Amino acid sequence: MRVLVTIPHFFNPQGGGKYGSLSSDPLPRISALSQCLQALHGTYSRSGLWYRYTDKLYTFPANEATSVDIDVIICTTKNFHLLDRLPVPKEYYKHYPTHPHDPLFLGFECHALLRDCLGNYDYYCYLEDDLILDDPQFFTKLAWFNSHVGDQAVLQPNRYELVTKDTIKKVYIDPDLILKTGRARQFAHYQAENSTLTGMVMGQPILFKWAENPHSGCFFLNHRQMEYWAKQDYFLDRESRFFGPLESAATLGLMRTFRVYKPARKNASFLEIKHFGDAWSQKIYYSIFF
Repeated sequence: MRVLVTIPHFFNPQGGGKYGSLSSDPLPRISALSQCLQALHGTYSRSGLWYRYTDKLYTFPANEATSVDIDVIICTTKNFHLLDRLPVPKEYYKHYPTHPHDPLFLGFECHALLRDCLGNYDYYCYLEDDLILDDPQFFTKLAWFNSHVGDQAVLQPNRYELVTKDTIKKVYIDPDLILKTGRARQFAHYQAENSTLTGMVMGQPILFKWAENPHSGCFFLNHRQMEYWAKQDYFLDRESRFFGPLESAATLGLMRTFRVYKPARKNASFLEIKHFGDAWSQKIYYSIFF
């Protein structure tokens, strides 16, 4: 299996601090992107080793069944990035400089790159630079899902943070948007025909729900889905009505093109992705309890 991951990366210490990419302190962003890259290569590369000791120490390749050929391309604009400060090998990624008219639209440059690479990969992925993907079965689960429901449905991971607040250790940070009108209801394919789906995985029922909030800061499309999306007349129109350009680059294209599902609350961890730090869970915690 061949997988292409595109990552928009931007950092401007003079930006004002609304997003992590605009903070005056670069260290959290360096750590986030480094962990993102290390997780991708550590989880999916073919360089895993298995040791056995008898008369001497032997080594064998490990995880051949789940390893993939993964290419990571980081899209930047001008000199607003931290790539020269990352403590990871240079071969972990390729640098792709771009020149959007507004840095907030950098994610759409990733869309163009995914389209230009059509025909070379099995999965085409978009990942914000503070997300950590470390599930070895992630792409196996996606393929299983689409083999059962077809390519007009997309399964998004639940985004979470690890925290230490009282008895709470883990927080899923993208709340459902229970809205009868508004942003989420403006798109024809957003409302799924079947609001719930159930599948059996290793003898256990797994429930999937139409995503009332499809945003996960990422997406993962197989080659048929990427080809279909790239053929739509609105592809790369840079529409940003879903909250803003950052959120729209990660989510709006899915909403306009596919039926979007996520694992239901009762089995949220079936497909999930870690968000670096605990900034969002802190906001949620204090909005509820204070």
